[in-house]
Amino acid sequence: MPETLLELAVTERIQHPGGVVSIALSHPDGKALPSFTAGAHIDLHLPTGLVRQYSLMNDPSERFRYRIGVLLDPATRGGSALVHSKLLVGERVRTSPPRNRFPLWAEAGPSILIGGGIGVTPMLAMAHELDRQGREFSLHYCTRTPDGAAFLDELRASPFHHRVREHHDDDGGSVPFSPERDLPPAATGAHCYVCGPSGFMDWVINTARSLGYPETALHREYFSADIDRAGAAFEVHAARSNLSVQVAEGQSIAEALRGAGIAVEASCEEGVCGTCLVDVLDGVPDHRDVYLTDAEKQANDQMLVCCSRAQTSRLVLDI
Repeated sequence: MPETLLELAVTERIQHPGGVVSIALSHPDGKALPSFTAGAHIDLHLPTGLVRQYSLMNDPSERFRYRIGVLLDPATRGGSALVHSKLLVGERVRTSPPRNRFPLWAEAGPSILIGGGIGVTPMLAMAHELDRQGREFSLHYCTRTPDGAAFLDELRASPFHHRVREHHDDDGGSVPFSPERDLPPAATGAHCYVCGPSGFMDWVINTARSLGYPETALHREYFSADIDRAGAAFEVHAARSNLSVQVAEGQSIAEALRGAGIAVEASCEEGVCGTCLVDVLDGVPDHRDVYLTDAEKQANDQMLVCCSRAQTSRLVLDI
């Protein structure tokens, strides 16, 4: 069943340092919005038909607005440029209800929140939630320079400011983030949450593993990824459509299916958002996304068709 979208209005727009704008979205009639939990995101349906995912950064106890932060990416494929140029106060926009693939774990010991650049946005909502619950946490905000830290003033004025640690690579008065120094021992039951550039995230996660953190204590959310579509051609049979297509080397399954007239819903095209997730009925996928968990990938019963390929010569998909 198609998802019912929300019709919201831009009620606040703030330009921040570092090429970041924050946007607040509210119901035009002031009605309460569907609730969300820390770590959630919304799909933003932009005027040109593009759909992009943005983390909610405000306090989850707020029911009157959804707040997102968007970096104007020099390598934008259109999404961030549209947000910066078109989403002005008073404009209307459609969004999905909030969904969460990056939740806080209730049984965690200390929660260590690590945001690299614009990746700090979900950490803001998490910090609000943890602070209200009185749980132990720290928030590490990592940027190249303090001048490029979009939400520094906001964090310094927050009720949890004493839990915030600033890390700037190019500032003599700040100490860059170090997992070896800044992560508590794994034996404390600490959970690590990280969001930011993929290289930064991989470094943090891999170092945490080397320090003894179990996989269940490592949580990440990617907002972009480098996708490798290389590999031999294979066949995909769309079971519901009763149609088979060849997926060429360098071509995505989604592209091949669309070429055969089969509608495929997709958004990021980078294996990040999960919009193109389909069930696998037969065959073994070659998972190349960063959306599914390791356990979900091992089950081999679902896959993202924007980027993943096949380990077998044929896949049967429920589409």
